[in-house]
Order: sequence, then C-alpha cells, then structure tokens
Amino acid sequence: MFAINHAASALIFKKQLRNKVSVVWVLLSVQFVELLWVLLNLLGVENTVTEKTVNYVGDIHLDYMPFSHSVLSSFIIAVVGGGLFLVWKRSWRVAIWMALALLSHIVLDLLTHAADIPLGFSNNSLLGMGLYSSAPIVAFFLELAFGIFCWWYYKGSKSLFWIILLFNLANLTMFVPQIKGLEFYLADKPVLISVVILVQILLTLFLVGRTSGHQGIIEVVETR
Repeated sequence: MFAINHAASALIFKKQLRNKVSVVWVLLSVQFVELLWVLLNLLGVENTVTEKTVNYVGDIHLDYMPFSHSVLSSFIIAVVGGGLFLVWKRSWRVAIWMALALLSHIVLDLLTHAADIPLGFSNNSLLGMGLYSSAPIVAFFLELAFGIFCWWYYKGSKSLFWIILLFNLANLTMFVPQIKGLEFYLADKPVLISVVILVQILLTLFLVGRTSGHQGIIEVVETR
C-alpha cells in the first residue's frame, strides 16, 4: 500500500487510543516497517529491482526484504513495540493498539503487493494478493477507498480529506501503465526508488499529522 494510505491508517489507531499517545508515535508506528525497508535498501541488505522500463507499480519488484517486510519480522516488531509501550504507559490498551499499529503495515501490504512478502527470514515462502501486478486499477480504488474510510472513521477535517484524496490521485500513473508518469525515470535506480519512497513517507506523515486535528507534533517539539 502506498505511503498516504499507511499514514491514513494511523487515524484509526489514534482514535482508539483517545490521545493517550502522541499522534507522532502512532504515525511512526504504522510506517516503521517501511522506514526500516528504506534503511536496509540503502545499506544494501535488502534489494529492489525493476523492469528495463517502469510504466507502473507492477514493473518494480521488491526482490528481497525478509527483515523489514516478512510476516515473522512484523510480528516480532509488533510484540517488542507493544511491550515497550506497556512499560512506558503502563496500559494494556495502549500496548495492544500500538502493537496493532505496528502490525498494520504488513497486513495492508499483503492486500495489494505481488507475492513478494516473505513468511519468515528467507524468500522460500512468499505471500501477497498480487493486485499491483494483476489488477492495478483495482488496487488503486481499494487504496483510495481505504484512505477515505480512515478519514471518515476518524471524522477528520476537510483539509485531511483533500490531503488523502490528492495524494492518491497523484499516484494514479503508478496504477495505469498507459499514463506516463515520473515512475518512468525509476528504471534500474533502486537507490532513487528508496529515496522517493522515503520522501513520500515523511511528507505524508507530516501532512496527516498536521491536519488530523490534534497537537501531537507540536507537543513533541514543545517538550524538547
């Protein structure tokens, strides 16, 4: 799932947590797996390859990512993260919802990714519904509907709605091979892919946080 809709998923967990945890921690939790993926790709531990020409998301292959995106690693991250919040906040409710926020990333990716998500720490068993490669336009509308659902469930502002809608529309060329977009310039450039995704992550997290109607980001700045 693309960055904007992972960021939007934080709205579900933020509402359930009832301001017991800053929105910053919730936003970072739903994208922790992807931030780890960026780091491991830049370090050369995990690997991304592309077709000779990139016309849509199906031409980008997440070739090796057992440490950031495996089902097993995601469960470990969720358990450890939930445990840390339990110690910090002394609340099982907070711990469980934060663990679910950490786990949500891999669950959402399983709905859209090709079969590139490892079960464990190897590439022997790969999972994914394959919408990005087999039915990209279905994946687009699924992601758009999910992002808007998160906004509706959270009862977010109009600004938040437009952020989610416009970022999804900006990704449209990634789902329609017939429409040429900036993805054309990503062919054989795995480092650039990682950097572009990092920029998307940080920008969408910031904008969703700023328009979510809470003071989470401001609170963190003021406490330093």
